[in-house]
Amino acid sequence: MLITLARTVILYTLVMITMRLMGKRQIAQLEPFELVIAIMIAELAVIPMQDRDIPLINGVIAILTLLFIQVTFSVLSLKSLWFRSLLDGEYSIIIANGVIQEAEMRKARYNLHELLEQLRLNAVFNLADVEYAVLETSGDLSVLLKSQARPVTPQDLQLETRYEGLPLILILDGQVMHRELEKAQLSEGWLRTELEKYGAKDPAEILIATLSTTGELFVQRKERPRRRKP
Repeated sequence: MLITLARTVILYTLVMITMRLMGKRQIAQLEPFELVIAIMIAELAVIPMQDRDIPLINGVIAILTLLFIQVTFSVLSLKSLWFRSLLDGEYSIIIANGVIQEAEMRKARYNLHELLEQLRLNAVFNLADVEYAVLETSGDLSVLLKSQARPVTPQDLQLETRYEGLPLILILDGQVMHRELEKAQLSEGWLRTELEKYGAKDPAEILIATLSTTGELFVQRKERPRRRKP
């Protein structure tokens, strides 16, 4: 029992470290070779986890070998365009100048139902609004709308806008983020004074508080637990 538990913890930790070293990617964004390696790593971890007769070192060596292959391929793809196209393939232009490219769809084995579904996921419900649609190597569809169908932007109206950066998280789940306060050159005393305006006496009562680059403070208090009626 304890041996199985220890093997499980070791393999789980190894797989988690391996996946982190492979880079930050969502499953839908994995390239084909990355997806294959991820599946193989999962399978190699399960086998010695279930079968105690298989030496644990066999699974560890196999997982580390796949990690080495993945990192090597990633480095080669960064340095060689030819190797990158061989490994990841190339994108396909599915719609060009508003016209569906049937030959490209057949080549990519991509049908109309998939095209319409991906367009809806991109908040495009009218096919006539699409100027270009590109099927990326990850399987995602990138869409460029016709100029008449795009939302109006301040640039279109020749309006000047203020700079907007990432807001600073000052309180997260009741905990004061002192590093973020230092970035904003503010003190905890200032923060507590501001919280009093929202009826909060302590940061522990706050779910989240953020400060925008324009100086606007957003505060949301935690929900109070409801008392059960006797």
